[in-house]
Amino acid sequence: MKNNFRDYFLITLGALIQAVGLRLFFIPANLASGGVSGVAQLINYITGWQIGLMILIGNIPLFVLGWRYLGGQKFIFRTALAVITFSFFTDALTHFLPAEGITDDILLNSLYGAVVSGIGFGIVYRGQGTSGGSDILARILNRWRGIPISQSYMIVDSAVILTAGFIFGWKEALYALIALYVSGIVTETAAQGLGVVRTALIITTETQAVSQRIFDVLDRGVTLLPAKGAYTGEERTMLYCVVNRSETMRLKHIVNAADPNAFMVIGQAHEALGEGFTPLDKE
Repeated sequence: MKNNFRDYFLITLGALIQAVGLRLFFIPANLASGGVSGVAQLINYITGWQIGLMILIGNIPLFVLGWRYLGGQKFIFRTALAVITFSFFTDALTHFLPAEGITDDILLNSLYGAVVSGIGFGIVYRGQGTSGGSDILARILNRWRGIPISQSYMIVDSAVILTAGFIFGWKEALYALIALYVSGIVTETAAQGLGVVRTALIITTETQAVSQRIFDVLDRGVTLLPAKGAYTGEERTMLYCVVNRSETMRLKHIVNAADPNAFMVIGQAHEALGEGFTPLDKE
């Protein structure tokens, strides 16, 4: 129950921040934000109908699709909470925020709108919610046609922004594309935090020397994995370890000093949980 309350609070807070970004930066500059909210902006521009109300109405058929293809009462309830609060705040903030925004510089509006909205999206995702709209469509396209979710987002949102180019103007559409890209980066950072780490696979004949240096210098654990060369058929032991970004260069020097002929692959992981990193119980 405590976790549910935390999630509902995060979803509501994230929806509020999204609405601020939309109302304070995107709408005054005629920057389509993509998805259902972008379509609602276009409808508002043509008819004058309330944007928040159009967001709510536009999500109703998507709820039906989401219930059918994605399923789950938890998914629908959290998505409904995010959409309803976002729609409410979008219209309610007209009474508290200046209609003309805080700047007439389209570049500032696109960048700050992307950052603020991205933070809002990320907080909603941290509450295990979804933002509805293109989020639902992207997930459905992923399951139905196997299209990667990142590409699904790009297809849906780009279609909305392309349409906005005919209505708002192509300059605004180009800036909206910049905002879409920046918002995606900020969303990922806000949702996953700054705990990006590096993973390393090391193939070396000096297994003990390299492992011991990693223990002594970096105070990091090492896992030994059996490996076999496909070409030579030679049996070897491969080392696997996880380090912070700031420790990457030191790891390279450690491996080079112990075995200059070692082979190492360094990858990126979004998060590391457990001993030496973020405790699992805090998640």
